[in-house]
Amino acid sequence: MQKQIEAVFDNKPSAYTEEHFALFAQFKQALNEGHIRSAEPDPSTATGWRVNAWVKKGILLGMRLGTVVDMSIDPARQPFYDKATWPVKRIALDSGVRIVPGGSSVRDGCYLGKGVTCMPPMYINVGAWVGDGTMVDSHALVGSCAQIGKNCHISAAAQIGGVLEPVGAMPVIIEDDVMVGGNCGVYEGTVVKKRAVLGSGTILTRSTPVYDLVRGEILTAKGDEPLVIPEDAVVVAGSRAITQGKGKEWNISLYTPVIVKYRDSKTDARVQLEHLLR
Repeated sequence: MQKQIEAVFDNKPSAYTEEHFALFAQFKQALNEGHIRSAEPDPSTATGWRVNAWVKKGILLGMRLGTVVDMSIDPARQPFYDKATWPVKRIALDSGVRIVPGGSSVRDGCYLGKGVTCMPPMYINVGAWVGDGTMVDSHALVGSCAQIGKNCHISAAAQIGGVLEPVGAMPVIIEDDVMVGGNCGVYEGTVVKKRAVLGSGTILTRSTPVYDLVRGEILTAKGDEPLVIPEDAVVVAGSRAITQGKGKEWNISLYTPVIVKYRDSKTDARVQLEHLLR
């Protein structure tokens, strides 16, 4: 399948045939079932993950193949128009996924594990992977190709960016047992390792340094690598003073994420309360 997807994507035909649509249908089924994903664990890499660029090409191929159609439930009161190749995902009762009524949407071509809970209204985009037992809370976004591990909590209004293009770029990775607080934003291919906790309002991008007060380090993205938040890190929204020029004169500080501790029994007790919601 990889060779076929890459061939069609890299050498755009003058017209798409039934064979092309059949290939894409096979590809999308594999996405939905979790057999393929845009990024997957790889212990041999510095981040512990590798990008499957061909999967991203397949997702973009679906955009090329699709024409905009009317997907409205009620054309007069609530019209929807989107690519025919990327409709709403069909989820069966026996999938174990819980979608609470109230305006949530899950796009086709993403994987939802057993016991995933979707609180309204939230949105999960194409190519995303959401592991078993994870909760995606109200007004939260899981962007295209984002990878969310098992037993995570993506709290209310949290934004997990995607990174579909460029195809070789690492999507946002949230590993197992991570707590993402309300109004957090994780963007630009950041990797958040297992059991980390992001306090409410924390913003992570590869261009923002993270100050680790415990280990006395400044974490930054290097070269083409993403920003990596260590396992068990507890990150909160902080600030750092400008030390020169008008910034110093005016007593201005800039936002920065700060690691204030590493997970302990108190943190575990607080996070444990989240399981009561599942």
